[in-house]
Amino acid sequence: MSLPFQADPTLMQAAAPSPELQAALEHGLALHALLEQEFEALRVQNLDVFDGLQETKLNLFATLTTLTGVHTDPGRLDQPGWDTFKNLIHDCRDLHRRNEVLISRKLDAIRGTLQTLRGGDTTTSVEVYDRLGRMARHRGSRGYEEV
Repeated sequence: MSLPFQADPTLMQAAAPSPELQAALEHGLALHALLEQEFEALRVQNLDVFDGLQETKLNLFATLTTLTGVHTDPGRLDQPGWDTFKNLIHDCRDLHRRNEVLISRKLDAIRGTLQTLRGGDTTTSVEVYDRLGRMARHRGSRGYEEV
């Protein structure tokens, strides 16, 4: 995925009437790039790189919280001119969700593998054969041969 906000080099100058907005856009672009790196690390299962990005991501979140004045009344995000930043952060949210889905799928696959290795659930319908190659009967159930 490309960075749509880096394609226009005049974006930073034209949309940044305040130093806070300029800094927020720069940190937002850094977060966008970091989320792309995070996805790539997850995709190739490089957990060392993924773990290394987490502290940087938390620092970016803290800085963006300060720059945007999210916890102040009124917040800077309500001011005119912050629409570009809000669009950038919405893209970052979507990238974060994409990464979350990838992590969830990988965890589900790992859980499934562990469950299979542990013997799995006895309620699942798995066909088991005895040593003679016939279908093994489950305890307490009547097979088709029994009358």
